[in-house]
Amino acid sequence: MFSQVASVLQKLFHIGLCALPIAACADMAEVAELPKNPAAAITLPAGFKVNVFARLKSANNDYFRGARFMAIGPDGNLYLSMGMDNKVLMLPDRNSDGIADEVVTVADNLNAPQGLAFVNGKLLVANQDGVGRLEQKEGKWPASGITSLIKGLASGGHTLKTIKLGPDGYLYLNIGSSCNVCDETDATRASIHRYTVDGKPAGALQTLGRHAQSSVWASGLRNSQGFAWHPQTAAMFATNNGSDMRADTKGGKVNDEIPPEHLNRIEPGKHYGWPHCWGVPDAGGKSVYRQKTDPNFPGADGFCDSAQPPEITFPSHSTPLGITFLDKAKFPAEYKTDAIVALHGSWNRQQPSGYKLVRVKFKQDNAVEVVDFATGWLDNKAAWGRPVDVIVGPDGALYVSDDRAGLIYRMSYQP
Repeated sequence: MFSQVASVLQKLFHIGLCALPIAACADMAEVAELPKNPAAAITLPAGFKVNVFARLKSANNDYFRGARFMAIGPDGNLYLSMGMDNKVLMLPDRNSDGIADEVVTVADNLNAPQGLAFVNGKLLVANQDGVGRLEQKEGKWPASGITSLIKGLASGGHTLKTIKLGPDGYLYLNIGSSCNVCDETDATRASIHRYTVDGKPAGALQTLGRHAQSSVWASGLRNSQGFAWHPQTAAMFATNNGSDMRADTKGGKVNDEIPPEHLNRIEPGKHYGWPHCWGVPDAGGKSVYRQKTDPNFPGADGFCDSAQPPEITFPSHSTPLGITFLDKAKFPAEYKTDAIVALHGSWNRQQPSGYKLVRVKFKQDNAVEVVDFATGWLDNKAAWGRPVDVIVGPDGALYVSDDRAGLIYRMSYQP
C-alpha cells in the first residue's frame, strides 16, 4: 500500500513539473534488461573484482522500493532495509564464500524503513514517521515486536529517513524537505537531527527554561540521506540532493546542469543554503566553493553569503545517497582516507547522470577530487541498475545495494 501511494505521488509530482513552461520534460533513465552476468557488466579499477552477493526482488522503475540502506550487525551479518516494501532483511554468509546463504526476514509490516543502526547490540530502524527498536524473542528473528524510540517525524515529500550512531555516541537522523523549492513551515524539515541513544532531542541549540530542546543539528539540507564520519578527524560528511528544474537566469529556461549535488561537511548550527542557494566553484580554485543565489527563489539580501558552502560537488541531479569511508576496507593504502559515494541516478535530465559509484579523494580531511570507481549500470539513456548504499563489511569488502536490479554486490581487491 505504501509503495503504491508513494509511486502515484511521485509520478503526479513529476507530471506537475512537466506541465511547467520549459523546453522539454526529462525522466529517469529507461529500464534496461538485467544482464545475464551483472558482475561482468560492471567496470572497476585494476585489481578489483565484483560478484553478486544476494539476489532480491527488483524494484524496476518503482520509487522508494527495493534494496535500500545497510548495516553490519554485532553478529557480523549484513542487514538491509527494503523501503516501501516495508521489510528489513538479514543476509548471512556463514561459510564466508562471498555469497549470502539465505534471506532472513528480520521484520515485516513496517512503515517505509530505511536507516538501520545497532546500539548496544539492539537494532534500530528508521521508519518514515519515527524510529523504533526491533525486539527479538530468545535472540532470534523475525522480531517479536517494535519499541518506539522517536515519534512524530515529518513524513511525505522526501520521506525516507536514515539513522546512524555517530562517534560521539549520539544518534543522527535526516528529515528531507516536503517540496522541491519552498519556504518550509515545519522547522524540522530539510535538516539533520541529533538524539541521545534513548531518543531524546540533543540538537545544536541548547534551550533553557520552558522551551523544549530541539533536535535540529544542521539545516538548509534538501535531502541528505547519506552521512559518515572521517576516520581520522571524526568530521561528519553528508550527501545532499539539490533542487530540480532550475534556471540560471530569472525567468529563464531550465538548465539541466544546475544545481550541482553537494557533499557537505556538517557542523552544528550551520545552514547549507537550501532553498535559496547552491554551491559553485569559487575564484580560489576548483575545490573551493561558495554559495550562489537562485535567481528564481532568492532569499533575504546577503543570505547566501552567510550559508555554508559545500565541501565538493557532484554532477547535477545525479542523486548522491549512501557514503562510506574506506579505512576498514582491504583496499590499497591510497584508498584508506577516501570515501565511496553511491550516485543513485537522475530522474529529470535529458541526458541521465549518476548510476555509478564515485571515489571522493581526501587530503587530510578535505575532499579534493571526485573520480569514477564503479560504472556500467548506465548505457546512454537506459540503466539496468541504480546503486543506493555502500558499506564496508567485516571481511574488508565493499557491499553495494541496488534497488532497481534487486541486487547486493560485493566488491573486493585482489592484488
